[in-house]
Amino acid sequence: MDVPLPHLDRPFDYLVPEALDADARPGVRVKVRFAGQLVDGWLLERAESSEHPKLAYLEKVVSPVPVLSPEVARLARAVADRYAGSLADVLRLAVPPRHARAEKAVTAADASPTDAPAPAGGSEPAGGSALVGDTAPAGNTADAGGRAEVDPRGWRDYPAGPALLRALTDGKPARAVWSALPGEDWADRYADAVAATVAGGRGAVVVVADARDLDRLDAALTAVLGAGRHVRLTAADGPARRYRAFLTARTGEANVVIGTRAAMFAPVRRLGLVAIWDDGDDLHAEPRAPYPHARDVLLTRAQLGDIAALVGGYARTAEAQLLVETGWAREVVADRAVVRARTPAMAPTGDDPQLARDPGAASARLPSLAWTTARDALRADLPVLVQVPRRGYVPSVACADCRAPARCPHCAGPLALPSAQGTPACRWCGRVAAAYACPECGGRRLRASVTGARRTAEELGRAFPGVPVRTSGREDVLATVPAGAGLVIATPGAEPVAEGGYGAVLLLDSWALLTRADLRAGEEALRRWMAAAALARPGTAGGRVVVVADGALAPVQALLRWDSAWFAARELAERRELGFPPAVRMASVTGAAEAVADLFAGARLPGDAEVLGPVPADEGRERMLVRVPRSRAAAMAEALHAAAGRRSARKAADPVRLQVDPLTLF
Repeated sequence: MDVPLPHLDRPFDYLVPEALDADARPGVRVKVRFAGQLVDGWLLERAESSEHPKLAYLEKVVSPVPVLSPEVARLARAVADRYAGSLADVLRLAVPPRHARAEKAVTAADASPTDAPAPAGGSEPAGGSALVGDTAPAGNTADAGGRAEVDPRGWRDYPAGPALLRALTDGKPARAVWSALPGEDWADRYADAVAATVAGGRGAVVVVADARDLDRLDAALTAVLGAGRHVRLTAADGPARRYRAFLTARTGEANVVIGTRAAMFAPVRRLGLVAIWDDGDDLHAEPRAPYPHARDVLLTRAQLGDIAALVGGYARTAEAQLLVETGWAREVVADRAVVRARTPAMAPTGDDPQLARDPGAASARLPSLAWTTARDALRADLPVLVQVPRRGYVPSVACADCRAPARCPHCAGPLALPSAQGTPACRWCGRVAAAYACPECGGRRLRASVTGARRTAEELGRAFPGVPVRTSGREDVLATVPAGAGLVIATPGAEPVAEGGYGAVLLLDSWALLTRADLRAGEEALRRWMAAAALARPGTAGGRVVVVADGALAPVQALLRWDSAWFAARELAERRELGFPPAVRMASVTGAAEAVADLFAGARLPGDAEVLGPVPADEGRERMLVRVPRSRAAAMAEALHAAAGRRSARKAADPVRLQVDPLTLF
């Protein structure tokens, strides 16, 4: 039942009246009477009898379309157990809300999919639909058996790449962690992997972080598979379009689904591959209970279905490194000679040789090396990308006399300047602080403590007069920029692709990324830097990258060598030594102090569980952490879910939020 109460997280038996017998099939939406109310539910299974002597009847079959497939139902149950959540919460994420008009567009025949397991050899069941027609997609050939073969040329820079494509075509459960080269068109490589899977008569699900990545992958798949051979599944498309795409996949009309995290549960028939690009992006983490991560959902799906999995990115996360070190996946990387040939020339500004030439480089926001690199690229008629971690104009200000952070007199939020002539205003409550006076020294002058993308664009526009300046950020994200001299100021994740590649990439304000109080600060900084540096030309073609940071820092070293695998292995070893995820499993319990204490009082945690805290959290709440070895993760999740169920059964007033392996621990 679609009831968000942990103690009701189990199936219930109901009688099926004769009038509903034909429509009441497993997977359909139904309405049932429970505790005197009419509630929504899912029909999971039909049986001849029940162990319960007295049963109520189903009230209604909402729709005869079985939108919940057995495979997705099993996956949802596994995800709920993994994250100490309820099946109803996961199903709310897995199946989009019904849209009657979109559903009417699906014929009765299309709404009756067969959920039979895939036959040996990867052939399509009789009457089924495959995405490979009588002719192979452009760029592919057909073997003697009529099966399309994917051209592996794009993967030949990676020694294990062609073997991966062959395994996908053969229907083998290949698992790979791919480290992409600089300048690599990752969307084309994923399209190759999907085409290889489709050539073997199976389907694929690919999850990306945002709409811009989705558009790139959409175009790449259309070029390889042809128009209409795949569907997009994303919440941003709106209820009708999203539900229509979901039904298209559910009925087998499309065997390839791409999308944002909304696609991780896509009901693809005869699934052969699950893939995720840039798994370190925090957009892959679902903000709704039970807060699953798209990477973990897809890996669970691969494990349950014995299918292939591909985890790729320019940078590698500690979680992906764990897959490699445990042998669950094999790394797909290029030889070092190829890496050196494809990598732009990189230089830090904080190492000893640079400091000897430019003593001010240690404190300057734009050291002379970065300025001359940009100047040389512009003179060569090449675009320059400048990555700035913060958006806005001056997102943080301080007292010009004593350097104390300037805060709102009403809510203590940080003050910011919206423009050069603007009045400081609070970023939390929005109040204007025109008559601000520093509470420490009484000073009324303000200085920038953090410079945003718009202020950076203004300063560089003055430094390079006559050069076009473009900005790309949350309000207006550019997909591409033309070749030729120009400055592009972008926040992380909003860097547009330049025609022919950037002549120079400047990575400013590295301290803003590296000094965050976050377990993943170094990993996230490297991920953002590599995503920007990958857009530069190779060093042999004049591409240069300057990172304003000390070259001795581990993330900077990994960037200079383009070796995120080394950094991920180092990061994983440190977390293993200190007892942090993914080396262990941790759960976060957040709520009012009395509620958190109440839950732990009734939780039968494993004997080797370590409880840490409490520590203050937001909005007057507190947080406690539970740490267990990975082998005891299931027992911990079960104990916390059961404790939450006991609280909901006695109608405890204050809610408690449970999160397993949250992205933010501090």
